[in-house]
Amino acid sequence: MRVRVEGSLPPSPPPLLPARNYTSNGFLKVSCNGGLNQMRSAICDMVTVARLLNLTLVVPELDKTSFWADPSNFEDIFDVRHFIDSLRDEVLIIKRLPKKYGLRYGYQPLVMPPVSWSSEQYYLQQLLPLFEKHKVIQFNRTDSRLANNGIPLELQRLRCRVNFHALKFTPEIEALGNKLIRIIQQKGPYLALHLRYEMDMLAFSGCTHGCTDEEAENLKRLRYAFPWWREKEIVSEEKRSHGLCPLTPEETALVLQALDFDKKIQIYIASGEIYGSERRLATLRAAFPRILKKEMLLDPEDLWQFQNHSSQMAALDFMVSVASDIFVPTYDGNMARMVEGHRRYHGFKKTFQLDRTKLVELLDLHQNGTLSWDEFSFAVRQAHEKRTGQPIRRRVISDKPKEEDFFYSNPQECLCEGTDCGYSSSHDNTTTV
Repeated sequence: MRVRVEGSLPPSPPPLLPARNYTSNGFLKVSCNGGLNQMRSAICDMVTVARLLNLTLVVPELDKTSFWADPSNFEDIFDVRHFIDSLRDEVLIIKRLPKKYGLRYGYQPLVMPPVSWSSEQYYLQQLLPLFEKHKVIQFNRTDSRLANNGIPLELQRLRCRVNFHALKFTPEIEALGNKLIRIIQQKGPYLALHLRYEMDMLAFSGCTHGCTDEEAENLKRLRYAFPWWREKEIVSEEKRSHGLCPLTPEETALVLQALDFDKKIQIYIASGEIYGSERRLATLRAAFPRILKKEMLLDPEDLWQFQNHSSQMAALDFMVSVASDIFVPTYDGNMARMVEGHRRYHGFKKTFQLDRTKLVELLDLHQNGTLSWDEFSFAVRQAHEKRTGQPIRRRVISDKPKEEDFFYSNPQECLCEGTDCGYSSSHDNTTTV
């Protein structure tokens, strides 16, 4: 191991891999949509599509028009030079189109969304001819545009390579994220809680359990204000009963107690502003007093550069969550799934996949007096014995890709050597806290 002496020069970067020599079939521009982790998976997919079709990829554009209105560009979040250089043996990536293909010169690229959950054959048979005709195509939607399954092994492993190696955060984000991790770890093991109880999530999902009438009405108004949130009239309790709502902070406190976590454990809240603020965190804080947030642990001047940049803030939470001793997400959204995949890749670190359908049933039975605390606690632990991030094969539902396991939450092709990914019980994700 190389030890850096104070005042010495940083180690030299690794030598560049030789660039892949291929004839490009055109230029792929992509406009990513969604939050940080939805865009992250999309970037991995688009690099893979560019490799499949022998295209030149333009550094992706990030979403600036979603709910968060984050003005960050790719290079504000990711190390763009590392991204380009680390993939040069697979795909040529450029920062901008050649001038002759610019709008200033009257060139109009074809703008289109690829079909969701598409196979390699869709791209080869339907989109490659379009590149031969138009030379430049801009994908204006990139979320979930490549299938989870049925993709050749070398392409699945390229998706992993982009995700786990090429997409490094900027040095500024990496430095602050590592500082945050060190501060927490100096005081002992910690649990990262992705408490997805933010205003955008509740408005989008229509989940209002535990909210006041006024809060529920505010969420409904917000949902109607965003036209791309298609579902408008939502019955909250019906969604909740099917496990389609994030757990409330109060429900989360009960579940963590039932799972028998030590009251003295550090719990890092990996999320934005909780809807209802401190009032809604009171029950959780009473049960687990060592609640942590980045705003509590870092000086204001450390965070000022990230203010009003939600994706950069989310990058810090991502790093802390991946490094945690235990990760518990209260909803299986994009961040939860991407963190889960990273934790599998880094040795199957303990990650709870909460069965919200079962938990809602148990919570209601306990709160109406049908189940005693001991019965409730036993049932919660029993329901999650095999839901802590152990090696397991992805669930495939060929005609319902949206309902099957997400590739990036369990990239099984990248978690073993060779082509036969057999799983054994030798992986141990036991953590004592």
